[in-house]
Amino acid sequence: MLKDHYGHVGRIMHKGKIDLVTDVDHLSEDTVVQFLSANCPECGILSEERVEIVSRSNSRWILDPLDGTTNYAHGYPFFCISLAFEQEGSVVWGGVYDPLRDELFTAQHGEGARLNDQEVKVSQTRDMGSALLCTGFPYDVHESAENNIDHFVRFLKKARAVRRDGSAALDLCYVACGRFDGFWEMKLKAWDIAAGWLMVQEAGGRVTGFDGTASTPARHDILASNGAVHEAMLEMLAV
Repeated sequence: MLKDHYGHVGRIMHKGKIDLVTDVDHLSEDTVVQFLSANCPECGILSEERVEIVSRSNSRWILDPLDGTTNYAHGYPFFCISLAFEQEGSVVWGGVYDPLRDELFTAQHGEGARLNDQEVKVSQTRDMGSALLCTGFPYDVHESAENNIDHFVRFLKKARAVRRDGSAALDLCYVACGRFDGFWEMKLKAWDIAAGWLMVQEAGGRVTGFDGTASTPARHDILASNGAVHEAMLEMLAV
């Protein structure tokens, strides 16, 4: 469905000055929510564009029906669907699908991470000067002084290169499969990172907050890496 509508987006709306939502976001969300509600009626659903569906089972799906909406609206080919399953407050399964590349990233707690049919692992890069990093900027970057620009400049001068691709879910999956060595971002939501958060850990990486303490999808700041460059990244975020 996303492939069919790609390049032919109809209505584009604004949730904020630069925070977009399209009719395709809603169409994707409706499709997935209807499927989940029909097949897992006992589970809750937390999704980006609608009020949370709460259940009594202590289990819920966490859905981003189109991560990378701005990319999608502009015809930039980097977007995905992200879905995670949470039990008793812990994410135990995650799936991120890139429909243009037909790449399905999956992870299950204690069972590792996969890209389509192949197991994936984080990179072995140990030196910041050889690291390819990725980040993103919050939607209030025009108004807020807490906007990640200072961190971006700092990493840009230390790493081999820094990318900004516009989909946190895919960025985390790229860390998991070794395409990126590290990723950091602030002011994110659970639907942005829940699946990718598990993916990195199951691929052998490390995920924390900017302060080095334990991370959860409910936190708004995230640092994910191959583990080997994590401490160096923490030091730079602490400056």
